Amino acid sequence: MPDATGRTVVLGVDTATVVCVGLAIDGTAVATAQVDDRMAHVEQLTPLIRRVCAEAGVAATALTDVVVGLGPGPYTGLRVGIVTARVLAEIAGARLHGICSLDVIAAQYAIAAPGGEFVVATDARRKEVYWARYAADGSRLEGPAVNAADEVPRLPTIGPGTLLYPDRLEVVDGPTTLDPAVLAAVGLHLVGAGVEPLYLRRPDATEPGRRKSVLIRRAAR
Repeated sequence: MPDATGRTVVLGVDTATVVCVGLAIDGTAVATAQVDDRMAHVEQLTPLIRRVCAEAGVAATALTDVVVGLGPGPYTGLRVGIVTARVLAEIAGARLHGICSLDVIAAQYAIAAPGGEFVVATDARRKEVYWARYAADGSRLEGPAVNAADEVPRLPTIGPGTLLYPDRLEVVDGPTTLDPAVLAAVGLHLVGAGVEPLYLRRPDATEPGRRKSVLIRRAAR
C-alpha cells in the first residue's frame, strides 16, 4: 500500500528482548535505533520511533505499514511494543503485520550464511530459552517453544540464547541480536503471525484468588 508519493514506508518495532526500531522505504532500511536495556521499554520506545522518523524525514502519519515482533518474550516488554504498534498503525491508517521475532534473526542468518537446518534461541529466563527450528532458507519448521537449553534440538544454533548457554547449545558463528534494519526491510515478507503476543507462558503477575476464610467451623452436632 504505497503512500501519496508511491513509496512503501515501513516501521519495524520489536520489544521481545531489547527495544528495536527500524524504518525502511521501498525495502531499504534508512534509519534504525536500539536500546539494550531490557527494563526500559516504556520509557525508550516512543523516543526511538520519533528519532528514526526524524532521521528518515518521514512523519509517523506517513507510514504505510507497521511490522511488529510478537515474541516470544516477557509479558510486559511484548505488551508495550504491540500496543504502540497498533496505535501507530491506527493513527497512520497503515497495515499492521505481526511476525514471530525469532523469524527476523533467522532471516539475518539465512541471508548471510545459508546452509542446513538451524535453531534460533533467545533468553526466556528461568534457565530456559525460547527457540524455533528453521530450514536453510530461513523458513520456520518448528516452534516457537520454550524449554531448558538441554532440550533444544541439537542443530547449529544462533541468537542471544547462545551467549547464555554456550556449553548447552550447538553454538555457531551467527547473529546474537535482532537487527532492526532487517526487521524493517524484510518484515513484510515474513510469515504473518496474527497480532496477539506469543507469550508461551502465563504472566508472573496474576489476579489474587479468593481469600480463604480464617474462621474455625464448628463441628456438626
